[in-house]
Parts: sequence; C-alpha cells; structure tokens
Amino acid sequence: MSDMDKDAIRQAWDGVVATARRTAADGLVVGTSGNVSARVGGVVLVTPSGVPYDRLGPRDAVGVDLEGRQVLGDLVPTSELPLHLAVYRGTDAAAVVHTHAVHATAVSTLVAEVPLVHYAAAVLGGPVRTAAYARYGTQELADNMLAALRDRTGCLLQNHGTVTYGNSLDQAYDRTAQLEWMCRLWLTASSVPGHRPTLLTPAQLRDVQDALEGYGQPG
Repeated sequence: MSDMDKDAIRQAWDGVVATARRTAADGLVVGTSGNVSARVGGVVLVTPSGVPYDRLGPRDAVGVDLEGRQVLGDLVPTSELPLHLAVYRGTDAAAVVHTHAVHATAVSTLVAEVPLVHYAAAVLGGPVRTAAYARYGTQELADNMLAALRDRTGCLLQNHGTVTYGNSLDQAYDRTAQLEWMCRLWLTASSVPGHRPTLLTPAQLRDVQDALEGYGQPG
C-alpha cells in the first residue's frame, strides 16, 4: 500500500469515527448501536462491533474488502457489515450511515412509505420506503434494504432504524438528519386530534426535484 493510499485511509477513518460520534451526540443512536462506513478504493472502513465511539482512535481502524474479508485492523467489524457491503456493491456510494433514530424508527413501525409531508423527500430521491423486517446482521435484511433503496439514497428499516448513503460522510449524515426530521414532522402533524396533514402530490415533488438540480453555489 502506497503512502498516498495510507493517507487516504487514515483520513477516511478519522471521518468515520467523527461521524459515528456525531450520531451519538445528536441522539440518533444509543450506546454502541448504529454504524458508519466509508469506501476508499477497494477498502471499506467500518466501525467495529460493540466498541463505544469515544474509545476509537487512529490505531483502531477496521477495513474489509468488498467481499467482507478483513484487510485492516484487529477489531471485529460491525455485525451490520452485510448491510454496508450491499450498499457499496449496489450503488456508487462513498459513505453509509445507519442509525436507530427515534422518530424515523417509530415511523418504520407505522407505514410502508413515509408520507409526503415535506419536500425534503426530494433530497432522498423521492418517497422514502420502509424495508421489510429481518434480523439485524443478516443477508435478508441487506436484500430487503436494497429493494427499499431502489432509486433512493435512504430508507427506513422496519422496527429497526435508518440507512442513508452519499458521495461523502457529510452527505450521508445530512440525509440521515433530513430523514429523521421529516419523520418527526409527520408524527407531530399526525398527532393533532381532528386533523390530517396535507401531503404533497408526486407532481409537486418532481417539481422540487427539478428545482434542486440548480440549487447551491455554482461549481
């Protein structure tokens, strides 16, 4: 491995740890639940199983290849490794964030698709689906997740949590935050007695998606 590759892996691992700590600080996970990963070439850096995020340091990096063979570190990778690898094999993702965010997990027990209560759904590619339940760490869960992620960058896992991916750790995390916020919004609006929240139409959402193509600063 060249020094350049080592530097890229070191920087990516620092980002994985920082993002994992952010999920805990922002209340999206409890204890060692949830997990974060980033891809550097053919190596997937992933949080280890059962280790508090505040204890992780530069020497604790865990890396596997796309087949799941460990190529870096001594700690055991997260039990959700099949889920992360499925995203990398099936998409162009550079980073994946999995959480047990409270509001999103609550919504995962109620609906097969998050109602279009806000145009933030456009950030995730459209109406967010709920993947059918399967036990954590199984290939069945990974397969169910991939079906829910079709043409999307995020989904709910029934009675479990959230998965989002992006071109960077920041983007993957931001999509998680948007999904949790949107689920909280729907739960809040739905809780008002005698009222039902208005929902956007598919056409209105497509209009937002078109507008977002030119959003932000040029270049």
